[in-house]
Amino acid sequence: MISTNEFKNGMHIALDGTVYRIVEFQHVKPGKGGAFVRTKLKALESGGVVDRTFRAGEKMQRVRTEVTNVTYLYNDGSDVVLMDAETFEQIQLPIATLTDELRFIKENDTVQLLLVDGKPSALQLPAAVELEVKETEPGVKGDTVSNVTKPATLETGAVVQVPLFVEPGERIRVDTREARYISRA
Repeated sequence: MISTNEFKNGMHIALDGTVYRIVEFQHVKPGKGGAFVRTKLKALESGGVVDRTFRAGEKMQRVRTEVTNVTYLYNDGSDVVLMDAETFEQIQLPIATLTDELRFIKENDTVQLLLVDGKPSALQLPAAVELEVKETEPGVKGDTVSNVTKPATLETGAVVQVPLFVEPGERIRVDTREARYISRA
């Protein structure tokens, strides 16, 4: 059992027979009344995000998770095929559950597979990845105004906002959590 006082982002809990990952949480202490915890939870099976409020100190079931390294092999249209780096066993996950993660990984990239009670459930990407810019509008000499961005399509098909000086063919670092440009690679 785990108390709401021990919540951490990324932790997994079981509520009403469903496993949720804590996306974010906030302890609130109003001037009047008891403290409570506002959370944003993502259901592992459906991928749906729900907002839930708990009383401070409320207890619930914690779900044990494991992480293993896998290689992204290919996408066959309905499933994503991964290979365990240690056992070379192939694992298939429905593409619908991995749409956000697939925007930032290429074939043969190594990522972490999250196992909940021994069953594969989600991919954990590194905080930042290096990708090549495939398509973007050309920058015009003299466009040096700060904080002006343009859309750029990356080699994986993801679209992120980049500064005006970024050209097609350049490699950039992208924050996978917020889908935003960090720097040139």
